[in-house]
Amino acid sequence: MVSPLPAICVLGSLNIDLVYYTPHHPLPGETLTSTHSDVSPGGKGANQAVACAKLSRSRTLEDASIKVIMFGAVGADAHGSKLLDSLQSYGVNISEVVRRQDPSEHSITGNAVVIVDERTGQNRIILTPGANASLRPESVTNLASLRPSLLVMQLEIPLDTVLQALAAAKSVGVPVLLNPAPAVQLPEEAYNGLSHLILNETEVALLAQIDEAELDDPNTVEKTASKLLAKGVQNLVITLGAKGAYYMSKNGQKGFVPALKVDVVDTTAAGDTFIGMYSVLAVEASSRNLDFDICAAVTKSTFASAKTVSRRGAQVSIPWKDELVLE
Repeated sequence: MVSPLPAICVLGSLNIDLVYYTPHHPLPGETLTSTHSDVSPGGKGANQAVACAKLSRSRTLEDASIKVIMFGAVGADAHGSKLLDSLQSYGVNISEVVRRQDPSEHSITGNAVVIVDERTGQNRIILTPGANASLRPESVTNLASLRPSLLVMQLEIPLDTVLQALAAAKSVGVPVLLNPAPAVQLPEEAYNGLSHLILNETEVALLAQIDEAELDDPNTVEKTASKLLAKGVQNLVITLGAKGAYYMSKNGQKGFVPALKVDVVDTTAAGDTFIGMYSVLAVEASSRNLDFDICAAVTKSTFASAKTVSRRGAQVSIPWKDELVLE
């Protein structure tokens, strides 16, 4: 009998991205004409589900090492259909995605306006939650019962829903990876027993209540990581943009992984790719009863993200497993 594949459940947002590429980010009162625009599937939750799927299989979809299940909500509109079709095309299971039919603001699919500075590839994003805001705590009662190998979450859905899912997962021993984006203050109990916490400079500055500029000092980064680990986090990664990433785990592993030098075209979904690759490696280690090597995971996740930023778009820019050939 063939053993069932380990599963990653991703609970999070599904958005349609309205992307505009401009010579620079608009200044106050300035009107710009974009050089290129696109409408594409996105949302941190959906992007991370796609990243987990693409990075655990080749483009043929026939050699998947992990099952990926998306939990979320879309509207009963064309944007919702486009998002679901995109997820399925990458091998993501969408049976737990709800289509809202009620006549309210929640019946539209979430969307985001993304403005990409063509000089730097950096983006600025404005979100409209839409159906994502309808995900209430009672919406995810059956999530933990699936007993996935890993539950991945972000904060583009209601915080009380994330906290309910986190508590439910802990109660049945399901490891959780939390990406607190966009950043908000979290209750102390959210950290206790958290398997993986991955966050960027802006997010760690808010959670640790320090000035983001202080993170230019490697000693401050280490001290901040130690404080978060002391709250009960088992594995922590702080992504630092062009400076690379810092990792620390409760078993004593810690260090910096430098960023790779690439021609940056668009940073959209770079962080989601990092989380997808990291999640796949964490689950592959646990499914083989191996110790999780956080240093190797951060190194490989950095490499995968470098592939993403060299391309335009969100989900389409995320590499497949067979594209990750180390040079």
